[in-house]
Amino acid sequence: MSALAERRIALVREHMALEIVADWDGVIATFAGHPRYELYGSGVIYDGEAAVRGYFAASRGAFPDQANEVIAIAHGDDRVLVEFWLTGTHLGPLELAGQIIPPTGKAFRVRMAASFEFAPGSERILCERPYFDQGLIARELGLMG
Repeated sequence: MSALAERRIALVREHMALEIVADWDGVIATFAGHPRYELYGSGVIYDGEAAVRGYFAASRGAFPDQANEVIAIAHGDDRVLVEFWLTGTHLGPLELAGQIIPPTGKAFRVRMAASFEFAPGSERILCERPYFDQGLIARELGLMG
């Protein structure tokens, strides 16, 4: 594995660890100046620092203890691919299908994957693309059949 690939993997691990402790300034600093999340499953794109910070606030409002546990991580071309467990507890209001769902106190643990894109030769993230079934968390919380 190249030194660049190793540095990219280390940065992605740091990025994910910073998300767990809600160090949003630190997470933003892992990007190449313009943070971007493309959520495959919901189709929502958060482009730019204000949008990304809004995404953090909304997701952590419903799940303040949201965390991730890396299962596997690999580098290929200009991407780092990660498979992980996403965990959390529904402790705040959750917007789902246009409705606000009050906290259930229930926990979830779902398997996900994410792709982190880098510009050629760069050590900073251009875009994170999590891949997930949007209804999976709702089913784990007993909100959908």
